[in-house]
Amino acid sequence: MKDYYQILGVSRGASKEEIKKAYRKLAHKYHPDKKDGDEAKFKEVSEAYQALSDDQKRQQYDQFGSAGSGFNFHQGGFEGGFEFNDFGDIFEEMFRGGRASTSDINRGEDIEVSVEMSLEDVLQDQEKKFRIKKFVTCSRCHGDGAEPGTSRNQCASCRGTGRVQEMKRSIFGTYTRETICPECSGEGQKPDKVCNVCSGEGRVKKEEEIEVVIPAGVDVDQILKVPNKGNAGRRGGRNGSLYVRVFIREHSVFVRKGDNLHAVKSIPFSLAVTGGEVELRSIQGKKLLIEIPSGTSSGKIFRVSGKGVPHFSRTGVGDLFLKIVIDVPKKLSKRQKELLESLAKEGL
Repeated sequence: MKDYYQILGVSRGASKEEIKKAYRKLAHKYHPDKKDGDEAKFKEVSEAYQALSDDQKRQQYDQFGSAGSGFNFHQGGFEGGFEFNDFGDIFEEMFRGGRASTSDINRGEDIEVSVEMSLEDVLQDQEKKFRIKKFVTCSRCHGDGAEPGTSRNQCASCRGTGRVQEMKRSIFGTYTRETICPECSGEGQKPDKVCNVCSGEGRVKKEEEIEVVIPAGVDVDQILKVPNKGNAGRRGGRNGSLYVRVFIREHSVFVRKGDNLHAVKSIPFSLAVTGGEVELRSIQGKKLLIEIPSGTSSGKIFRVSGKGVPHFSRTGVGDLFLKIVIDVPKKLSKRQKELLESLAKEGL
């Protein structure tokens, strides 16, 4: 069992914010699109984050994972073993009379990809293209799994019922459950002759280009679901979904908090005292003139409406918050020093 805390480099008592911060740092480091990225490490980090960022999954992991209670389900009396997330399934199966779920066993697997964007990119919808090697429907049998022109026969394993009995072992003992037949995947029939292209799967591996529209206002770590764009299902099963995880690069000027942007602007002491205007270029690329009242103190925050990031799920735009910091010079010319000394005599 993997130690997810070690993978993310956090302690077992780490807060959700600490876990998220560690994940962002490592995901940015190992992102496959980066020159020195590492896809295997990126997937491992993502797997750890998915487990520890969810309260229920984290509780199960802490209690039953090898790094949690110290008891490894892959050891001592459990042939083949099972993962910690199977624990809840045991109760479900035992207390519903052992009848297996009727979920679509032929459904295609989901696929997760990632995209890295700049803060400027989220100001409007972006079309992104992904080249993915995935399962697609077999063109010869059209997903049926049988060689064209051949018939189907009753499955010998389940005798046409699509279900079989199997024995399961758990920490509570042995119990029987009814499950979907693995030979015919619950169909009750098998082709007399399987398709010679897909070997009866109804799908084949192929590289496919998928175009996805990333909506304006998308936030970091947000996951977008694209239905039916995952792996094709087996023998006519439903397609899986494509999940796009968004990463947004840090900006040199603006810090995003929700739909609002925050920035810091240094101004000279003289401007803070007498007042005037400061110029700032917004994230939209427009020149902004911010009025600084006389007597402005360091740390004062000005709000500029509508200059933030578009709302993701509704109309409107966030705001820009500009923090003013007074720049105190470390060195003064002789003339500047004389002027300040004169002001000091006047009580300033």
